[in-house]
Amino acid sequence: MATGFVKSERLRKLPPYLFAEIDRKKKAALAAGRDVINLGVGDPDRPTPAAIIESLKYHAQNPAFHQYALDQGSPELRRSIAAFCRARYGLELDPESEILPLIGSKEGIAHLPLAVLNPGDLSLVPDPCYPVYRSSSMFAGADVHVMPLEPGLGFRPDLAAIPQAAYDRARLMFLNYPNNPTGGVADLAFFEDVVARARATGFVVAQDAAYNEMFFAEPPPSILQVAGAKDVAIEFHSLSKTFNMTGWRVGFAIGGAPLIAALAQVKANTDSGIFTAIQHAGKTALDEYTTLATPIRALYRERRDAFVAALGRIGWNVTAPQATFYVWIPCPKGYRSTEICARLLDEADVVVTPGIGFGQTADGYIRAALTVETPRLLEAVERIGQLAL
Repeated sequence: MATGFVKSERLRKLPPYLFAEIDRKKKAALAAGRDVINLGVGDPDRPTPAAIIESLKYHAQNPAFHQYALDQGSPELRRSIAAFCRARYGLELDPESEILPLIGSKEGIAHLPLAVLNPGDLSLVPDPCYPVYRSSSMFAGADVHVMPLEPGLGFRPDLAAIPQAAYDRARLMFLNYPNNPTGGVADLAFFEDVVARARATGFVVAQDAAYNEMFFAEPPPSILQVAGAKDVAIEFHSLSKTFNMTGWRVGFAIGGAPLIAALAQVKANTDSGIFTAIQHAGKTALDEYTTLATPIRALYRERRDAFVAALGRIGWNVTAPQATFYVWIPCPKGYRSTEICARLLDEADVVVTPGIGFGQTADGYIRAALTVETPRLLEAVERIGQLAL
């Protein structure tokens, strides 16, 4: 007798996708007519800059762009990516072999383990982390070794504390700096240590640089600035947060030709290229990077300063992030992250993200996204301050 559908084992092993659950609870509160201030999912609230929109309008009228796009991306976009990386990081990249445009950086991050890992291999994954690092490693059949991010090290993993046996089995290490959710940053010395270990042991480093252009202090480096990094590292960049383009789905990977070719092979067998008109709009964004990205950074700096100062006034001592548009907030004493998030939503109509959704080591934190206007951020803090916490 036929039975009901049962999900695959790989899906049943996954924890619930955090952001979908937050969205469900938020929608229920809104449906009930409550005035919710959403500091949950990191989605910019301001529109994409006009120059990028006008570029899309213009190029969308070209009938040649209405057909399938090249998997490897348009030559024009790849050349603009190369020019951007040269100007921003001093990198010399071959547009033909060391750059791969992506349908958002998430696509490339999710596909990379299929290009690198065999079943039974080990993937080194930070904790807390963007959940896709963990799930994509599991989909590839790999085991996951957790690297706790240490507050005392600026939310970097203690590389010396990782057992040598884990390094010996590892085929892939995920990093993410500037970091989501903690806002931690990494310098070249840290990347040099990582690259040296990768070259000595033979694992690949996947550095998620989606927030590299959302900085408030020193511009974050690229891991590819380290000598020899191209041999072992691939870096993922995104236009989503830099240019308020989350819905456009444009990103790119850079690295040595063999790694880019392996990722491109997975991509060619699983999806297609970016709509060509959007690629040209992405080219416009990168070509006008300084003009377009600078005011966006200034906006989030102003919001960060106001929000962190307001939290301090109600007794929540929070370190201001040096990058990203997230504030990583220690839970009040006696609370786990899910408990405090539930109280903030139920009693203050404020949505934040529980740290536990990013990893087991993060249950003592919550994440707030600076994706509402400053008056609403201050109102959120005022509401929180009225609770007996």
